[in-house]
Amino acid sequence: MSVRKRRGNDLHKTTQTSAPGGLKENVPQQKRQHFHLDLWFCLTLQNWILDFGRPIVMIILPLEWFPLNKPSAGDYFHMAYNVITPFLMLKLIERSPRALPRSAVYLCIITFVMGASIHLVGDSINHRLILSGYQLHLSVRENPIIKDLKPASLIDSFELLYYYDEQLGHLMWYIPFFIILFIYFTGCFTKAKEQKKIPVSGWLLQGPSALYYWYLVTEGQITELFLLTYFAMVVMVIHKQRKGLSPDSNGLFLFCSFSVTVLLVALWVIYLWNDPVLRNKYPGLIYVPEPWSYYTLHVKENH
Repeated sequence: MSVRKRRGNDLHKTTQTSAPGGLKENVPQQKRQHFHLDLWFCLTLQNWILDFGRPIVMIILPLEWFPLNKPSAGDYFHMAYNVITPFLMLKLIERSPRALPRSAVYLCIITFVMGASIHLVGDSINHRLILSGYQLHLSVRENPIIKDLKPASLIDSFELLYYYDEQLGHLMWYIPFFIILFIYFTGCFTKAKEQKKIPVSGWLLQGPSALYYWYLVTEGQITELFLLTYFAMVVMVIHKQRKGLSPDSNGLFLFCSFSVTVLLVALWVIYLWNDPVLRNKYPGLIYVPEPWSYYTLHVKENH
């Protein structure tokens, strides 16, 4: 009987530490629930350098260094982003206080890489068109360098390129990105008061993080997706609070970053509400102009 009992206890322990549907074993997580400053800092830093800085470095560096028929500096930045970002997100998921669905995370990562790679190609060609006089605040058919192309079927090809760059690429890139963040957020709830405090370093990182998400939402034209994710997070917080749980420091950092982003997007829309040119390019129900369209219309032309 004692042998059977020991075997039963061993089996019970094995069951508790194995997690066939998660990314890691279901072991005690008290040591892993501290604020992940290293990952949040690296994620924010590489987002600013490799994503936001990508078109800027293409403008700053001399054109002769990167011929138009070769990858530009921005393309190499994009390649690095496509590798580093999914790696950091996987590390973030690994540090979740609880095991998360492995299949969903892997599928999102695969789709993310594919979408970002599609965008890499489309965006690379798009920036070369800008150097040739393409104006971002105008539609494809209204652009001076496009509308007179012969044969006219070439314009359809450029519209297809725009679709891959600004629509399909963005959707396959950003949908899994926000799904992964939301999956991670669902595991960031606790009853321990000491785990709910964001350290000073986290509050200092809050501004750059929220400002990048503002750029991501506006330039990526994913306002609906972002708001859906944010509202899902609000619902999750309300649901968990009924069970006596609140976001830990990492969940609170992500939630606060998104909250500030909502405010920044609203201020951006109010600022450009009466711009007739941008209104013409973004005629949909949700009016959120792209920052680079604003740049080519109001900043570049004035210099």
